Amino acid sequence: MTTAYNQQMLPIEKVFRDPVHNYIHVQHQVILDLINSREVQRLRRIHQLGTSSFTFHGAEHTRFSHSLGVYEIARRICDIFERNFSIKKMGAAGWDDSERLVVLCAALLHDIGHGAYSHTFEHIFQTNHEAITVDIITSPTTEVYQILNRVEEGFPEKVASVITKQYPNPQVVQMISSQIDADRMDYLLRDAYFTGTEYGTFDITRILRVVRPYNDGICFAMNGMHAVEDYIVSRYQMYVQVYFHPSSRGMEVVLQHLLNRAKELYPENQEWFERHSELIVPFLNDEFQLEDYIRLDDGVLNTYFNHWTDSSDAILSDLANRFLNRKPLKSASFQPEIDEQLIQLLRKDVKKVGYNDKYYTAINSSFDLPYDFYRPKSNKHRTQIELQQKDGSLVELSKVSPLVAALAGQTQGDNRFYFPREMIHNQQQTNYNLFSETYEAFLSHIHNGHLQ
Repeated sequence: MTTAYNQQMLPIEKVFRDPVHNYIHVQHQVILDLINSREVQRLRRIHQLGTSSFTFHGAEHTRFSHSLGVYEIARRICDIFERNFSIKKMGAAGWDDSERLVVLCAALLHDIGHGAYSHTFEHIFQTNHEAITVDIITSPTTEVYQILNRVEEGFPEKVASVITKQYPNPQVVQMISSQIDADRMDYLLRDAYFTGTEYGTFDITRILRVVRPYNDGICFAMNGMHAVEDYIVSRYQMYVQVYFHPSSRGMEVVLQHLLNRAKELYPENQEWFERHSELIVPFLNDEFQLEDYIRLDDGVLNTYFNHWTDSSDAILSDLANRFLNRKPLKSASFQPEIDEQLIQLLRKDVKKVGYNDKYYTAINSSFDLPYDFYRPKSNKHRTQIELQQKDGSLVELSKVSPLVAALAGQTQGDNRFYFPREMIHNQQQTNYNLFSETYEAFLSHIHNGHLQ
């Protein structure tokens, strides 16, 4: 008798050795098939942290390893729920283990739509990794779709609905996407490990011990509050110290300007780009298909950037060199309402000494909320973290945690003005004597990393 594909288990459990979770356990044939699919294997060639590896040299990990990690955390939560909080034990508020496979597939595939240097690439070429994730999962042309569709008809769309948060069971959605979910728990621990930043760690063992299902999603036992606090603080520290690091953003600005320059040059240089960077052409002319997107990865772009260093266009060549050889733009923080006129003055100084201010200056703003509570008047509020008291009632985290209350709703981040490092390290510039007054005037407006 043939076992249905959706119930087919591996004869012997497959494991992947992982520096964060020790072992990642694969028990379902469909999960192993998805891992081996073309679209998931592509994630091996996309860095998890993009340009952050230029600042934290150990951060060479990929979206593939992160996706496996999210799967593993989701698998553990399913095990805990089935063992301790099943429908048989808790009734309608409990966990229905028939939904395990959709959880595991959504966890593994949640980032499959990320592109090469994803967030920068998205901004330049107006792509959306979440929409493309759904496209890859639901397009009959992909290996992922063909594997999922063997589970049952409509299963790819079911998995995609978890990504879009339209899946009917909030327990499933919140396990993958909420303020404390399998995705965030893995990337915080993984990014902390590979960047070497100890303050990004937290007690995931304790958090998984206190996680609970309830009617409207997922909550945490009250006696686990301090472990959840630790997670919130770790997330805050990682954003401030790693994700918003000025040098990483300086490299991101170089990459952004490089791609913008290529897009500007393409109409008059189509033959050159088709000869030296064929796979990016569909994006330069705004006519890309899903297959074009899947074929791009970080390595492909880096190869093209290498070709672009030989371009006759001085700006494209220089920006490609700066990116490949880690020459980030420098920056200073500023207050938008105060320093707007000063920034215009500084842009003129950059232009005066010979740089194209469009491609050698930038405003970069990075902000995030360490934790957000429910605010009905907000256009976009997040699923808040609920703690379950002994009598079963729920209380929102910031109501009982003074530490989280201090962070709740407080936006962290800064506005930065980026410019060539030569503007402040200018003594060896060949044109220094000619523009010494301009260089000195520029430098006089920067004090302790701030515009003044």
